[in-house]
Amino acid sequence: MGKIEDRIKALGLELGTPASQRGKLAPAVRTGNLVFTSGHTCDAKGKVGRDLTIEEGYKAAQQAILRCLGAVKWLVGDLDQVTRVVKLLGLVNSAEGFGDQPAVMHGATDTLLQIFGEEVGWHARSALGIYDLPGNAAVEIEMIVEVKD
Repeated sequence: MGKIEDRIKALGLELGTPASQRGKLAPAVRTGNLVFTSGHTCDAKGKVGRDLTIEEGYKAAQQAILRCLGAVKWLVGDLDQVTRVVKLLGLVNSAEGFGDQPAVMHGATDTLLQIFGEEVGWHARSALGIYDLPGNAAVEIEMIVEVKD
């Protein structure tokens, strides 16, 4: 286990396990030094702003980003290979009129900054409100990271 996984454990967090490659979906793919994850969801179900609070959405985003990191590890073998978190796309299953998607996605951003620090973990991000997500998940996240050669 590398130092990044040690840090995840020290924070009391658990790396997510991605679904194995099936059909037309791979947990993550690599081109050059970039790793793109598929969208990874959380266990929380329902619409943020109706069924879930912002705080519950925040935790859902944290779980989804840990699953994205699990997909990165699945592909490259060691999270210590990550040299930069580049971009997140966060989709929040939102109740009508809910506009605090960025506050929900802070769960993912804060987690990455705690794990990697600002130099590696600071990233670009989009946070979108979505009418529905697969399985009625509260949050789905895709990420792009740069890794060592």
